[in-house]
Amino acid sequence: MLSVHASALHRLQQHGDVQLVDVRSPAEFARGHVPGAVNIPLERLSRTALGSFDLARPIHLVCKSGARSLIALQKLHMDGLQHVVNVAGGTDGWVAEGLPVE
Repeated sequence: MLSVHASALHRLQQHGDVQLVDVRSPAEFARGHVPGAVNIPLERLSRTALGSFDLARPIHLVCKSGARSLIALQKLHMDGLQHVVNVAGGTDGWVAEGLPVE
Protein backbone atom coordinates (compact mmCIF):
# COMPACT_ATOMS: atom_id res chain seq x y z
CA MET A 1 0.00 0.00 0.00
CA LEU A 2 1.35 3.35 -1.05
CA SER A 3 0.95 6.41 1.14
CA VAL A 4 2.18 10.01 1.04
CA HIS A 5 1.89 12.91 3.46
CA ALA A 6 0.49 16.32 2.59
CA SER A 7 3.89 17.91 2.05
CA ALA A 8 4.87 15.20 -0.45
CA LEU A 9 1.55 15.58 -2.30
CA HIS A 10 2.10 19.33 -2.47
CA ARG A 11 5.57 18.83 -3.99
CA LEU A 12 4.09 16.42 -6.54
CA GLN A 13 1.43 18.98 -7.46
CA GLN A 14 4.10 21.61 -8.03
CA HIS A 15 5.96 19.33 -10.44
CA GLY A 16 3.11 18.03 -12.54
CA ASP A 17 -0.44 16.95 -12.99
CA VAL A 18 -1.65 14.94 -9.97
CA GLN A 19 -4.86 12.95 -10.10
CA LEU A 20 -6.56 13.57 -6.76
CA VAL A 21 -9.90 12.27 -5.50
CA ASP A 22 -11.49 13.57 -2.29
CA VAL A 23 -13.74 10.81 -0.94
CA ARG A 24 -15.57 12.94 1.64
CA SER A 25 -19.21 13.98 1.36
CA PRO A 26 -20.09 16.88 -0.96
CA ALA A 27 -20.82 19.08 2.10
CA GLU A 28 -17.39 18.37 3.61
CA PHE A 29 -15.74 18.96 0.25
CA ALA A 30 -17.53 22.32 -0.13
CA ARG A 31 -16.19 23.51 3.24
CA GLY A 32 -12.63 23.29 1.90
CA HIS A 33 -10.51 20.85 -0.04
CA VAL A 34 -7.05 20.34 -1.46
CA PRO A 35 -6.72 22.35 -4.70
CA GLY A 36 -7.26 20.23 -7.78
CA ALA A 37 -9.23 17.53 -5.98
CA VAL A 38 -12.30 15.96 -7.59
CA ASN A 39 -15.06 14.95 -5.19
CA ILE A 40 -16.27 11.34 -5.47
CA PRO A 41 -17.76 10.32 -2.11
CA LEU A 42 -16.58 6.96 -0.75
CA GLU A 43 -19.99 5.33 -1.15
CA ARG A 44 -19.98 6.19 -4.89
CA LEU A 45 -16.32 5.43 -5.55
CA SER A 46 -15.64 2.67 -8.05
CA ARG A 47 -13.55 1.96 -11.12
CA THR A 48 -16.51 3.19 -13.20
CA ALA A 49 -16.77 6.45 -11.24
CA LEU A 50 -13.15 7.15 -12.19
CA GLY A 51 -14.05 7.14 -15.89
CA SER A 52 -12.24 10.39 -16.72
CA PHE A 53 -9.07 9.40 -14.85
CA ASP A 54 -6.02 7.76 -16.41
CA LEU A 55 -6.00 4.42 -14.56
CA ALA A 56 -2.42 3.75 -15.65
CA ARG A 57 -1.23 6.73 -13.58
CA PRO A 58 -1.32 7.13 -9.79
CA ILE A 59 -4.61 8.30 -8.32
CA HIS A 60 -4.20 9.98 -4.94
CA LEU A 61 -7.05 9.59 -2.45
CA VAL A 62 -7.75 12.08 0.32
CA CYS A 63 -10.39 12.51 3.03
CA LYS A 64 -10.47 14.37 6.36
CA SER A 65 -7.90 12.34 8.29
CA GLY A 66 -6.75 9.51 6.04
CA ALA A 67 -9.12 6.80 7.33
CA ARG A 68 -11.78 6.91 4.59
CA SER A 69 -9.15 7.33 1.89
CA LEU A 70 -7.47 4.15 3.16
CA ILE A 71 -10.81 2.34 2.84
CA ALA A 72 -11.14 3.84 -0.66
CA LEU A 73 -7.68 2.55 -1.56
CA GLN A 74 -8.61 -0.96 -0.43
CA LYS A 75 -11.91 -0.74 -2.34
CA LEU A 76 -10.14 0.27 -5.55
CA HIS A 77 -7.52 -2.45 -5.09
CA MET A 78 -10.39 -4.94 -4.95
CA ASP A 79 -11.62 -3.39 -8.22
CA GLY A 80 -8.25 -4.25 -9.75
CA LEU A 81 -6.58 -0.83 -9.58
CA GLN A 82 -2.97 -0.91 -8.45
CA HIS A 83 -1.91 2.72 -8.93
CA VAL A 84 -3.71 4.27 -5.96
CA VAL A 85 -2.10 6.27 -3.18
CA ASN A 86 -3.49 7.21 0.24
CA VAL A 87 -2.84 10.76 1.48
CA ALA A 88 -1.93 10.07 5.12
CA GLY A 89 -3.33 12.68 7.49
CA GLY A 90 -5.87 13.79 4.90
CA THR A 91 -7.13 17.32 4.56
CA ASP A 92 -6.48 17.90 8.27
CA GLY A 93 -2.79 17.14 7.65
CA TRP A 94 -2.82 19.41 4.60
CA VAL A 95 -4.21 22.31 6.67
CA ALA A 96 -1.81 21.57 9.55
CA GLU A 97 1.08 21.98 7.08
CA GLY A 98 -0.24 25.47 6.29
CA LEU A 99 -1.09 24.54 2.71
CA PRO A 100 -3.94 26.33 0.88
CA VAL A 101 -7.46 24.96 0.46
CA GLU A 102 -10.13 25.88 -2.06
